[in-house]
Amino acid sequence: MGKIKTIEYFRVLPRWLFVKITDEHGNHGWGEATLEGHSQAVEGCLDAMIQRFVGYEADNIEYLWQTAHRHSFYRGGPVLMSALAGIDIALWDLLSRRLGLPLHVLLGGAVRNKIKVYSWIGGDRPRDVEAAAKERYAQGFRAIKMNATEDVDWLDSPKALETSVERCRIVKAVGLDVGLDFHGRLHKPMAKRLAKALEPHHPLFIEEPLLSEHHEGIKQLSQLTTIPIALGERLYSRWDVKRFLHDTSIDILQPDISHCGGISEIRRIASMAEAYDVALAPHCPLGPIALAACMQVAMCTPNFTIQEMGLTIHYNTEAGAYDIKNYIKDPSVWDVEEGYVEGLKGVGLGIEVDEEEVRQVARVANAWAPKGFVGPDGSIREW
Repeated sequence: MGKIKTIEYFRVLPRWLFVKITDEHGNHGWGEATLEGHSQAVEGCLDAMIQRFVGYEADNIEYLWQTAHRHSFYRGGPVLMSALAGIDIALWDLLSRRLGLPLHVLLGGAVRNKIKVYSWIGGDRPRDVEAAAKERYAQGFRAIKMNATEDVDWLDSPKALETSVERCRIVKAVGLDVGLDFHGRLHKPMAKRLAKALEPHHPLFIEEPLLSEHHEGIKQLSQLTTIPIALGERLYSRWDVKRFLHDTSIDILQPDISHCGGISEIRRIASMAEAYDVALAPHCPLGPIALAACMQVAMCTPNFTIQEMGLTIHYNTEAGAYDIKNYIKDPSVWDVEEGYVEGLKGVGLGIEVDEEEVRQVARVANAWAPKGFVGPDGSIREW
């Protein structure tokens, strides 16, 4: 046992926020509190949590989690839960490092020895997908995800969806399974039309066919298509998730470990999903610490199915040279073979953070700004 001595956070390129916790005996752990486009808000929340939780017992992870959640009165939401996630992941890393064990052993032990993964192609306005798909295949991936569309109006021409179907066909011809991310960009008239058009091409799943706040629309859409429906990155707790499980409107749940309160909460969400025969496929176009935490959860979660990886995702390449192979001492842990990454075997999260690189980049990193689309008439569209 040891009391928390310091909690530090580091804003790093391309758009990530890392957390380091050290106890009074010098044990440390790393977490990730990335909330894309809202780093300053999470940093402010972390400042308040630092004042509150320095001096708490580092091993009492659940006690700290419950205190942060229940004694906040105004609870949940992306900012509070992302800040809490960074601390929670770091505390789990610290504890398992101190005990000399891989983190998944503390969560009940492994149910698999390797993790099925997918990566991204195509960018915000998807193009050149055939060449990108072939590159991913050569890297070892057997599944990818891409944005299904560019920006689309509430009611648009059916021609606006024709390229979506063609891109799906092209990528599947390369030999890859394809997840199509609607990204909440489409409204119900166009989402129904696109799901029907894609159905003969058998995508792996469609993601966020509508925004999560339209749960009644998602329920309706689920009754109109046989394509598995996935969502969850904009759900931040088990209470946000439960209505989708209860009305059986989704097939794949995609909570983000850095948005939903960390390892402690994603484990509870996964167990809820299993009871409704819903698979877990965590959202993670983020940094190496969040990805390692997801991998540890995947190792011990029966209903886990596939893990998103942000390897050379467009958000990273647009910002320069920083990717998930940065900030860690052994980037080979992310090597992909026939669609799988080997289970992480090291202590804690299974990665060694390059603290020198983290501190160096944090001195100059600016916050990543949210993106957006504007229609030809000047109206604001969903991104």
